[in-house]
Amino acid sequence: MSRYSRHIILSEIGQIGQDKLTNAKVLVVGAGGLGCPVLQYLAAAGIGTLGIIDFDVVETSNLQRQILFGTSCLGQNKAAAAKKRLEDLNNEISIIAYAEKLSYQNALELFNQYDLVVDGTDNFETRYLINDASIITGKPLVFGAIFKFEGQVSVFNYQNGPSYRCLFPNPPEKNTVPNCSEIGVLGVLPGIIGSMQANEVLKIILEIGNVLSGKLLCYNALTAQTTVLKINKTEAIINSVLKDKDIFTKKQLDFNCEFASDEVSIKDVLSKENIQFIDVREVHERPKIDAIEITSIPLSELENSLDKIHTEKQKVIFCQSGIRSKKAVSILKELHINNCFSLKEGALEINNQIEQIQGSIPTRF
Repeated sequence: MSRYSRHIILSEIGQIGQDKLTNAKVLVVGAGGLGCPVLQYLAAAGIGTLGIIDFDVVETSNLQRQILFGTSCLGQNKAAAAKKRLEDLNNEISIIAYAEKLSYQNALELFNQYDLVVDGTDNFETRYLINDASIITGKPLVFGAIFKFEGQVSVFNYQNGPSYRCLFPNPPEKNTVPNCSEIGVLGVLPGIIGSMQANEVLKIILEIGNVLSGKLLCYNALTAQTTVLKINKTEAIINSVLKDKDIFTKKQLDFNCEFASDEVSIKDVLSKENIQFIDVREVHERPKIDAIEITSIPLSELENSLDKIHTEKQKVIFCQSGIRSKKAVSILKELHINNCFSLKEGALEINNQIEQIQGSIPTRF
């Protein structure tokens, strides 16, 4: 009574509403920028069972916006680290951490264990997977997305409403959509959008207010303006998902918004000879890498700067996070320039890696 008293005294919620929250089961996919505030507010509100699925680990660059984590969490799995923090916030609920990647093979089984699903992911391939699994299992889906200073919130598959595919029928073409590590994001934005997502979850469970089904709320952090767009349901799209439900578990994630290329780790290449490191970020981007010799060629200038590339060396190409470097490798291969590799770690993590293995760096650097 004491913990949830501010809920219970609301006539729209009361003890009956709080009991609904206690009996609810919510799965949050992704414990990143959006997932962190969603999880905090749902745990504090008393959602009886919270599931968290995330295979990623906490990195320094996450701390600017993923406010569940601190420096003591670095290197830990995000789902496990979030569970530990949330158990301190509310030790009266059940929190289940899945330290794995959501896939076509495990999505249906997971979703069937929960009442509704929250999408806190940052790539299109997984969003379509989540949407289709929600349609097949009949679970409402609370959607959120962020881009620089703007965010979107909606609720899909709710009471026979439209789905994510009704808004975006097909994934974007390859090489067209950067993520927040490429173009940046205002640190408070995922907190705002994630809180809106948590609000939709509570309205659905409590059966109060107007749920954002059939609507896309767009928020601009620079102007504080919100716009609500109508989403029409397309029966043919939803039926096509249901038609393929028997082969759903046979599909594979291929992240078709990314680029297929060879990748290497900074740990694997720092000790090797005859390597040219190529930075394809724009000249104004930070941080700069001072510990190793770098050739700077912005991606936009790559095809006009081939004279800077050492054909006899292995080329290790990096950018802010790995997307542009993969594209650079693809471009160079098309130009018949071989021995090109995309660095898995973006520039934000390279200095940290170098410091950790400083003793293995050749003196030639």
